[in-house]
Parts: sequence; C-alpha cells; structure tokens
Amino acid sequence: MNRDLCLFDLDETLLPLDSDHAWGEFIIRLGWVDEAEFRRRNDEFFAQYQAGELDIHRYIDFATAPLRARTPADAGAAHARFMREVIEPRLQPQARALVGEHQQRGDLVALVTATNDFVTTPIAAAFGIEHLIAVRLERDAGGTITGRIRGVPSYREGKVARVDEWLAGQGASWRDFGRISVYSDSLNDLPLLERATDPVATNPSPALEAIARERGWRILNLFT
Repeated sequence: MNRDLCLFDLDETLLPLDSDHAWGEFIIRLGWVDEAEFRRRNDEFFAQYQAGELDIHRYIDFATAPLRARTPADAGAAHARFMREVIEPRLQPQARALVGEHQQRGDLVALVTATNDFVTTPIAAAFGIEHLIAVRLERDAGGTITGRIRGVPSYREGKVARVDEWLAGQGASWRDFGRISVYSDSLNDLPLLERATDPVATNPSPALEAIARERGWRILNLFT
C-alpha cells in the first residue's frame, strides 16, 4: 500500500471542546434532564475521563438515558440543532486545514474517538472525514439505543484494537504504512500514539505534554 496513515482524535484535538460533555450540557439546556443532578454526574464522569479512570460502560448507560427516552426523530432534530449552535461555530479553519493537508497527500485518514457514534458521525462529516472509529452504541432490532456498547469501545487500548479491526476491513495492517501520524491531546491515547511513527501531541494536556517533551515528540498547539 503506497499510502500513509493518519489518525486524529477529536475532542480537544480537532475541536476546542469535548463534544461528549458539550452534548450533555446541550440537553440540559433543552430541558431533557434534571439540570443539577445530570450536570453533577456528567462533570463527575468527565473528570474520571480526564484522569484516565472512566468506566466507559457506566458512562454510556448514563449518557444515553435521555436519548432512550426520545424518539429517533426527536434525537436527530436535537443533534442537528447541536451541530448548528455548538459545534459548527467552533470548527476552526486551522483544524480543517490540517485534515485537508493529510487528505491532499493521499493519506488514509480516520477519526478515532472515545465519544459515541451518535454524537460524532455528523462531526466527522463536517470535517470531511470518511472513516469514523467511535464508540458504537448498541441498537435493538428497531434501531433504538439500548444503553450498551457494541463490540470493543474505542477508549485507551481499545482504540488500538478498533484500528486493527478497521484496517483489516480495508485489507491492510499497521505494517503496510511507511508513515503513521497520530494526533491527540490526551494521555488516554498513549497506546495509540505509541503505534505512530509520527506522534503529535496536539493541544496536549500537561501530562501528555510532559511525555511528549521527554520522548521528543512533536507538540502542536492548534488553538493558540
């Protein structure tokens, strides 16, 4: 395969916010949940994620409960509004340009995120990224979200496993690429960054920045 591989994290990497947490704040604004209790738990889970201690299965059960109480049509309409009001105003030209640079080189580009596919599918499309590797929400025969995760969650080491699976579906493997770029802000993505020939600590957390400096990795601040 005469292509390079490029993998982007999403939240705080290509977006100057966490789309998962922002979705939680958005549905508070919609009045779908009890504001005080939902915000307390949403913030608690977010802190656990930042500390690398998140039980992602418990989080998905919590985060999808408001969706499970709505029809797919209502959920879709709410997400379209979320895109217009929250995400699209925060799409930065320098982030779009970075994605476009890799696409113009002919790289195989994917967005690899621990945020679920309901939240992130339209965001990947907004960046013009065809391949999305996200937490797959289990749906029943009628298409209703169950609150469980289908397969391996794309979180921490699970991101590597999911990229393995995706590459196999493309008829490829890691060793087929001479250059592998991985962009992330988070220490949670250390297993994925360590698979790269070109790891880029992007808008890095203090913990990831310290490791990047120690290992001589490139540091990129897109939003400053």
